[in-house]
Amino acid sequence: MKKTPLLNVALSRLIASLGHGDMVVIGDAGLPVPPGVELIDLALTHGIPDFVSTVQVVLSEMQVESHVLAQEILVKQPSALPRLDALSAAGELGRRELLSHDEFKLLSRQARAIVRTGECQPYCNIVLVAGVTF
Repeated sequence: MKKTPLLNVALSRLIASLGHGDMVVIGDAGLPVPPGVELIDLALTHGIPDFVSTVQVVLSEMQVESHVLAQEILVKQPSALPRLDALSAAGELGRRELLSHDEFKLLSRQARAIVRTGECQPYCNIVLVAGVTF
């Protein structure tokens, strides 16, 4: 049995297959999934699993070089934002880039996969860009 917190087979497989610069999107329940992009659907019901917990578990296995958020998250200020700021300050998320929500959705077309959570706060979406451990 695995020793890390991540137990989801599809998500663990995805992370193990990432190369430098590959992108993984973790999104709220309403983020559209572009045709051709793999969906790993974790959503069970409103708020389960929540966005930040999902990000934290993914970070237990994924080396992240940078991340992208929609600018609108700074306006709406969902309760997830201070937790993302703390992860960023701790060096877990690398450098931050901000795009409009429309640009964020366009960028998601290039993702290896989108992980859908049960999060129902607006703009709780993040692109994680894979780094390297060496």
